[in-house]
Amino acid sequence: MNTVAKLSAYGVALALVAGGAWAAGTAVGPFAGAAGLPGGEDAGHGDAHSGTVAEAAPTDEPGGLASSRGGYTLTPTTTTLATGTTRPFSFKIVGPDGKPVTAYDVEHEKRMHLIVVRRDTAGFQHIHPELGADGLWTVPLALPQAGSYRVFADFKPTGGSATTLGVDVAAAGEFKPAEYQPSRVANVDGYQVRLDGDLTPGKAAKVTLTVTKDGRDVTDLQPYLGAYGHLVALRGGDLAYLHVHPDGEPGDGRTKPGPTVTFFAEVPSAGTYRLFLDFQHQGKVRTAEFTVATTGTPAPPATQNQTPPPAADDGHGGHG
Repeated sequence: MNTVAKLSAYGVALALVAGGAWAAGTAVGPFAGAAGLPGGEDAGHGDAHSGTVAEAAPTDEPGGLASSRGGYTLTPTTTTLATGTTRPFSFKIVGPDGKPVTAYDVEHEKRMHLIVVRRDTAGFQHIHPELGADGLWTVPLALPQAGSYRVFADFKPTGGSATTLGVDVAAAGEFKPAEYQPSRVANVDGYQVRLDGDLTPGKAAKVTLTVTKDGRDVTDLQPYLGAYGHLVALRGGDLAYLHVHPDGEPGDGRTKPGPTVTFFAEVPSAGTYRLFLDFQHQGKVRTAEFTVATTGTPAPPATQNQTPPPAADDGHGGHG
């Protein structure tokens, strides 16, 4: 994993559920396709230099916007789900030949990463389905509350490009929208996680998450999907989906297992973001949630006439 992991957009231009719009998110407008910002590539579960998911062909349309893209189509067996119970959720990825895809590359220890989140950003889940021989993906899914949910499928078909598709599903029942105030400290299962650093549109920003328990630093975080933490950001107003991985990785000789996990995040636009940190300790994965607004002046978009500066030698021998 590289020292700098960029945020990559998956889904754009999708309004929050009617009557339950998350008031804090006000960012609008298309993503820039320059300088590695979302819109320039369909980046997925990796960083922009990892040589894995983010190596897709450039496109003007951000990933996750549609259920069909690049010849691949996300097809769930149902778009209506029940609440209050755990039931299998199944889907197929239909390829350009009209047949279900059955061969996928492993990315961050999994062949499929599925994100499920309600339109008001409640009920966030990062889960990993199992693939059947017929190309049918299946995963147990529990939705405790009613509402409209967005499902993001992040995958890389063998021989193809990294792809992120999205589809809406609905859970019947009375909908009660959630609202979130700005927050940089999260409490979950006796753990406290503090977020330090500011998000600046168009610029790489250092964001540090510090994990403590009962007032003591947690210094024995466990690797989860090959990292000490995974960070997802959802932009208010359209659920633009971004995912980054931390600076460093377990076993690289320099990255400590806590109490801090550092990210270099580059958000595409001004606005308010909901951030979700997955971390593992004592054999259990937990999710800390934050609500953060961008600061500073957005960086100007790159133009075709601009000459990029010489690449700096960061001492890591490139971005393999």
